[in-house]
Amino acid sequence: MDLENFGKESRSEYSSHQKLRARLRKVKPKVLDERFEELHEEAFSGIDCLDCANCCKTTSPIFLNTDIDRLAKVFRMKSSAFIDEYLHRDEEGDFVLNSSPCTFLGADNKCLVYEDRPKACREYPHTNRKKMHGILELSLKNTLVCPAVFKIFQQIGKDYRK
Repeated sequence: MDLENFGKESRSEYSSHQKLRARLRKVKPKVLDERFEELHEEAFSGIDCLDCANCCKTTSPIFLNTDIDRLAKVFRMKSSAFIDEYLHRDEEGDFVLNSSPCTFLGADNKCLVYEDRPKACREYPHTNRKKMHGILELSLKNTLVCPAVFKIFQQIGKDYRK
């Protein structure tokens, strides 16, 4: 995975993806959900996340209290100690990692806490969910992080660009 070229291409396409997002808001919710799910399956049939791990290298998931409690238990720590060591509150007040890449990312791009990873990591990149209208802004941002989301936007753009 050539992340440098992906980064350049995703940034150069960002403005067209912003325009596409505006058009996607007009698509019937069920139709949009079905198309995203279809494209999600297609994109991930040809992409191995372990070849990339750009999400883990560049962004932090939001840690819910249940995530914090679960991971603290894995590390045999109190939740407050886990927060003190690994997390801080972002500008929205959510718990996020102190630094990137993710503390729990191994050299082989495997997650060291995979079975206990945060909900946001389990669901990433969120392109196979229902109610895609509600997360179009997040998905747009993810075109800059995840090659699969970028590919999905490129494909769905063929359906909805004029």
